[in-house]
Amino acid sequence: MKRAIIAIAFLLSVSGQVSAQEKPLWELDEVVVSDSRLKRYSEGHKLTRLTDSTIQRSGIFIMSLLAFNSNIYFKENGFGMVASPAFRGTNASHTAVIWNGINVNSPLNGQVDFNTINPINYSSVDIRSGGGSVQFGTGAIGGSVHLNNELRFENHFDHQVMIGYGGFDTKKVNFSQNFGNRKWSHSFGLNYTASDNDFKYLETEQFNQNGEFHNITLNFNSGYIFSDKNVQRLYHQSFIGDRNLSGNLVTQGRSRYEDDHYRTQLEWVGLGKKSTSKLKLAHLYEGFKYFGNKDSGNFSKGKVTTLLARYSYDLELSDAFRLNSYLEYDHYRGNGSSFGNPQRNDMSLTVLVKHKVLKDLVYNFGVRKDFSSDFSSPLVFSLDGKYRVAGHYGLQLSASRNFRMPTFNDLYWKPGGSLDLVPESSYQIDLGQVLEFGAASFNLNGYYIATDDMIRWLPDTSGIWSPSNIDEVRIYGLEGEFALIYPIQKKQHIEIKTNYAYTVSEDKATREQLIYVPFHRTNASIAYNLSQLGLFYQHLYNGPVSIIGGELEGYQVANAGITYSPQSKGKLQYSLGLTLNNLFNTYYENVALRPMPNRNIQTQLLLNF
Repeated sequence: MKRAIIAIAFLLSVSGQVSAQEKPLWELDEVVVSDSRLKRYSEGHKLTRLTDSTIQRSGIFIMSLLAFNSNIYFKENGFGMVASPAFRGTNASHTAVIWNGINVNSPLNGQVDFNTINPINYSSVDIRSGGGSVQFGTGAIGGSVHLNNELRFENHFDHQVMIGYGGFDTKKVNFSQNFGNRKWSHSFGLNYTASDNDFKYLETEQFNQNGEFHNITLNFNSGYIFSDKNVQRLYHQSFIGDRNLSGNLVTQGRSRYEDDHYRTQLEWVGLGKKSTSKLKLAHLYEGFKYFGNKDSGNFSKGKVTTLLARYSYDLELSDAFRLNSYLEYDHYRGNGSSFGNPQRNDMSLTVLVKHKVLKDLVYNFGVRKDFSSDFSSPLVFSLDGKYRVAGHYGLQLSASRNFRMPTFNDLYWKPGGSLDLVPESSYQIDLGQVLEFGAASFNLNGYYIATDDMIRWLPDTSGIWSPSNIDEVRIYGLEGEFALIYPIQKKQHIEIKTNYAYTVSEDKATREQLIYVPFHRTNASIAYNLSQLGLFYQHLYNGPVSIIGGELEGYQVANAGITYSPQSKGKLQYSLGLTLNNLFNTYYENVALRPMPNRNIQTQLLLNF
């Protein structure tokens, strides 16, 4: 392995010859962003990008950002607690999280807790709907969420400070710095969040007594242009969290959870006349301690380390054809009081081809084969394309086979883990229609997903939960998305966004809807800016969901806010913001199982200099 990496690095350093570019070197996608595949090989998929002002209005965690601005449904155990997604009716381990080009889903449970991610740390957040295992690996069945850090190779030296305080003694402090020139770019961010989280349950006299949490996140991203042929990039993220786990009105919580995440990746980019070579090396670590009783010194613990090496080669064959191929090796090593000392080695080979048939017709085809020390993985494929039928109307189509590997918890958890599991396999097709009229756009997508050997944890006759490949699941639905950004006058503009999802996700044998998947879900937001004043309103409706032994009724939540950003002389700019959370909040029954907080006010000061 060591010799292979040295050989690849040598090839990278000498590959390609320089030629004139349509853009300056420091503006090319290959230089600015780590994952150019997302933009270059996804024409047949619905892509939604969230940036700047939308991110700043989202609150503390990315769960809130996505809940109010996408079709992803979240099961959240309370503010700051564990938040897991259900993307297009799939479960939490079927949404891949891609951090600057690499899959960071946990090898332990196959998920990412969306209340451990602060969106302010990223230049943009992309949501890619539909299967993506060919490009992004295990778990990319419902879709993928992409966390992007872009590097600016231009003269700048900027600072930002964000300070917030609100109800339940919630505090947040964010500091970021960005520096760059034509050769060097770096960004640094430090975030601290804490809350007593002792909210009063709606329509009761009881308070949440075990919800306090605090966490700190550090981000560092850097890039250097050595020459017109070679660029180096470094990305790092550290997260340290400590939280008590909220209970409900039936059972007050007593447990506590500490978790640490450290992610580092180093990338070399070689630019040629018609080709781009990349070598990416990454080290990922996550660890946890779980205290059943926060006042006790007894705890269970676990950790897992991932080592990744990937070499990719992108070649422009002609004006009509483009080829991308990459070879990836992953080594996983775990250690835990409940799952022993598992290890696994995976290798994958992927080939993507883009064909531009006409100016208005393009498609991509991809195949991927994984080789694992523990499993026999299926050969997966993808086909997607886009056709511009007329000036305002376009069609998108994608079809794919996708997969998910059993996790360390699935296999080795004591008691309950099963070594007899096999990878899940999923086929899906998605047809999208796109309408664009000036500042307005509308997307309508219909999809069908058939999954075999879905892994589900269920209790046996003795009450012990254990996973097995028992389910054949079919999922189908419709998604609509409308967006309007309209300038009214020189200093006025209005922004409207709405999403709606109808989702059927049922066990093929019983024809019953899977738990925690609503049939109907919608959200809407409106933002109005008049010179120095900004107003916004967000509204979310989640329909009823099934749970084991019953049903939770649907509910609605709304937030509203105001910002004031006076024009200042010089570089120093500031903004004041006030948000009223849970302005409108309804629930119907099963309050004991899903308590919700009362209204609260959050204030914010933003400084740019």
